[in-house]
Formats: sequence, C-alpha cells, structure tokens
Amino acid sequence: MAVLVTGGAGYIGSHAARALRREGYEVLIYDNLSTGHEFLARGFELIRGDIQDSDKLIPALRRVDAVMHFAAHCYVGESVQNPRKYFRNNVEAALALLNACVDTGIQRFVFSSSCAVYGIPVAVPIVEGNPRLPVNPYGVTKMLFERALEAYHEAYGLRFASLRYFNAAGADESGETGECHDPETHLIPLALMAADGSGQKLQIFGDDYPTADGTCIRDYIHVSDLAAAHVKALHHLANGDNSIAANLGTGQGHSVMEIVRMVEEVTGKPVPISIVARRPGDPPLLVANSTRAQELLQWKPTRSLRDIVTTACRWSRRPAIDRR
Repeated sequence: MAVLVTGGAGYIGSHAARALRREGYEVLIYDNLSTGHEFLARGFELIRGDIQDSDKLIPALRRVDAVMHFAAHCYVGESVQNPRKYFRNNVEAALALLNACVDTGIQRFVFSSSCAVYGIPVAVPIVEGNPRLPVNPYGVTKMLFERALEAYHEAYGLRFASLRYFNAAGADESGETGECHDPETHLIPLALMAADGSGQKLQIFGDDYPTADGTCIRDYIHVSDLAAAHVKALHHLANGDNSIAANLGTGQGHSVMEIVRMVEEVTGKPVPISIVARRPGDPPLLVANSTRAQELLQWKPTRSLRDIVTTACRWSRRPAIDRR
C-alpha cells in the first residue's frame, strides 16, 4: 500500500513516514517546507507543494491508497494573534486536500488532531466523550476538520481516524529525525537548551496551580509511540473497520518541575529557570485516557519519560551539519 504523508518533512510526520517504511509501506512525502525541513525527508521521495495546489496534489494522490495528514500550523499563541493564518491553512487548505481525496477515490484518511479540541476538560483523565469545547483558534481548527471528516464519512464513505495527541516529545532512537521548530516552544527542547547554555533561562508559566508542586501537569508521549499509533490506525482502516476518534497519551501526567528534574538527571546539568505569570487558558491538568486506542487499534505506548528526555537530548547534541 502507498501512503501520501502531508507535512512529512515536519516533526511528527517524519517519524510517521519512517514507521510506515519499517512496516513495508511505500511512502510519498508532500510538504511545502514552510515549517518542515528537507533533510527530515531524506531517503524518501519528496514533492514540494502546498495542499491547495491541485496541479501537484492530484497527481500525487493518484499514486497512493491512503493519506496521513500532518500539514498544519500548530502554535496556540500564534493562533490567537493570527487566527486568519490558522483558519486558512488548517481548515480552508485542509478542506481542499479532503475534496481532492474524494475526487481521486481515496478512502482511508488518518488525521493528526489534538487534545486542544477539548479545551478546558470537564473531567480528567480525558475520554473521547468529553465535549469538544476548544478555547483557542488552533483547537477550533482541529475540531472543525474533525467535523468535516465526520460529514465526509457519512456522505462519501471516507473512512478516517482522528488521532488526538497529548504532548508529543522525544526523538527517533535511530537519530534520523527529531524536533526542529523555529521558534521552539516545547518544554523539553527549551529545558535542554537552558541546561546546555544554548538557550535562555527556562520560563515556567505559573507555580501556583492546584498541583503537588504548583506547576501544570501534562501527558507526555514519545513521538515514536505516536508514529506507531498512526500505522495501527491505517491497519484498522485498511481492514475495513469503522472510522475512529482516539486519544493518544500515556495516561500518566508529569508536572513542569518533574520535567526539569528529569532533564537535569539526564544531562547532569542544572536547568536555570524563571517563574513568570500564568498563560491565559492553561488548565492545571491534562491527562489522556487512551483505552479506546488500546482496545480498537491494539496500540500501547512503550516508552517512559526518561526515554523521551534521553532521545531528545541525544538529538539536540547532534552536530548542526547533520540537521540541515
């Protein structure tokens, strides 16, 4: 089976592309490289194009049997400041991709969604039945595209998997791919940069939350475990099973300060920190219940927080020449 991976030169997409290849799939990467990196697509056929560019997209879709869609903007703060950018790409352009899939007969679609669709959860651990009440434009765009997939399923028979990530982190154990955001906003890379002196003090947004150490708790999942779930979801759809929306997390939360301590243990260096004001809308606790994915996809995360930080640290120490 051949798979088109949109955004396959990005962080999670590049891991998924490698997981697919290891399982024997033919992989075609489609990326405009606006935030992705050509070196992350090394070893794959790369088509450089926008998902709204039908002249490039349609011929690519005619070569594949399924789509994994990662091509989205993903900064919550930026989505608040520039919602037009997010609705244009994450909804308008994504709908152009979806329409092209229907027009070319694609029947299997795996979507990179987010726990941001839940907003401030009504209950934790979060189950898929929690109301989708996003509190920022990024989360709204993910929810809207999930709704579109549901409508296209009913109208056109498109089978889909909407995979709602919690906090993706870590890097591939092979060292081939890892996190390369510009600007970097994720906690673990920022803590590693603070520890080795290549970045500023780590800003911690609030230490007065109702948690054991006063800092926010999140569910961190290794990016390779996420990639494995995407392959399992594709198997699920290829077997003719029903469409699915599923959380992808470990079910275990770690506070910001726990992350800091783990980074210090792995690196052997202190992480200089600075406590700053809370960010509006940050809930104190976000942890997944991933029972549905475990039962329906036969998937379970296998990597620990130490694995996450260790692989991220190894990736961060690669020479810059290897990462361009």
